[in-house]
Amino acid sequence: MLKKYKYEELTAADLQQLVLRNTDPNQAIQSAVFEIIDNVRHNGDKALKDFAAKYDQVQLDKLYLDQEEIESLAATIQRDQQRALEIAFQNIHKFHSSQTKRERVVETMPGVKCWREPRPIEKVGLYIPGGSAVLPSTLLMLGVPARIAGCKEIVVCSPPQRDGKINGFVAYCLKLLKIERIYLVGGAQAVAAMAFGTESIPKVDKIFGPGNQFVTKAKSLVQSLTNISIDMPAGPSEVLVIADETAKPSFVAADLLAQAEHGADSQAVLVATDSNIVDAVNEELMKQLEVLPRKEIAAKAIANSYAVITKDLKSAIHFSNLYAPEHLIIESDYWHMVTSLILNAGSVFLGHLTPESAGDYASGTNHTLPTSGYARSYSGVSVDSFIKKITFQSISEEGIQQIGSTVEILAELEGLQAHINAVTIRKEK
Repeated sequence: MLKKYKYEELTAADLQQLVLRNTDPNQAIQSAVFEIIDNVRHNGDKALKDFAAKYDQVQLDKLYLDQEEIESLAATIQRDQQRALEIAFQNIHKFHSSQTKRERVVETMPGVKCWREPRPIEKVGLYIPGGSAVLPSTLLMLGVPARIAGCKEIVVCSPPQRDGKINGFVAYCLKLLKIERIYLVGGAQAVAAMAFGTESIPKVDKIFGPGNQFVTKAKSLVQSLTNISIDMPAGPSEVLVIADETAKPSFVAADLLAQAEHGADSQAVLVATDSNIVDAVNEELMKQLEVLPRKEIAAKAIANSYAVITKDLKSAIHFSNLYAPEHLIIESDYWHMVTSLILNAGSVFLGHLTPESAGDYASGTNHTLPTSGYARSYSGVSVDSFIKKITFQSISEEGIQQIGSTVEILAELEGLQAHINAVTIRKEK
């Protein structure tokens, strides 16, 4: 169960070690991923088919499913399942549609007008993990803001199943998003294919999507090797739950396990204001773990997790800011007293009735979030992730007279005569 640490007894070095995760000290992952990228870069579709045989145990004749095949697979799921995906789609669309507000034109000086306008990234690649759990929700989380942003080409990659297909849930999401093709490629090789392009898979401008440490490393490497950008380093999932005396141990344990069942390399951290809370949660963990279908995976993740005991909620938030969790849950009656202290977190869930599961699927917020401490500097995916903002400016006759001398003086300070001339010639005319 969760090992206990007392926050006040930890040194700065202890804390740094405690919040460290998903490292690759011997660069074994980087080396393996670089070989995969190099293979795909030089051998294209052949490399992808070889990797499908090796990692997915399937022989592929072609690397994609088209609209007819997607429609057929989408029809295999039950109506209540379709409706659940439709509700999730609608909520995600409603929340993300609020992010498209236009900025106003600013007149910085009389006759000098400046503004920004959004433009969609033309070609985006969406990686949808398969592995031990198929995630149609991730396709909605990435596809909806891409559609709202107006991206012209959306390339979707996901590992094939043993039958060389995808499941009906992913297919139905493709149908909702009006995406007519999906590429049957997983892992680091999918990232490489979207970064460099192959005979079948188009090269994109930006790559999105979570994954394991290999996928995360591949995203970082292709960003350094090409002019392709990525959404964020989003690796193995994690949650940090803050619990005080008002928390319900069964709720806390359920939230920790909900994260732990994602994968053995996930992490579920409890920060409690009393040691007795940890004991009660550990008891609940043992009870709930026994009945989980993914018990073995969740147990490994819990073994890789821990509990920190603090003196109060403020100290708990301080530790959370050091950890910078992907998901932060505050199970307390007094959450409203500490939300202003939260500096680093991907997504925050407040109170006893707000499980992370709601955000993972259907509340409307995005579940593609920064992990491994990257919440210190990255935001989760939004419509903004799929656009770039171009600045514009327009200067009138009055404006060039108003700003001209300032520009001339500053250009002279930097010794750039041509800059001065570009202003002076306009003023004189």
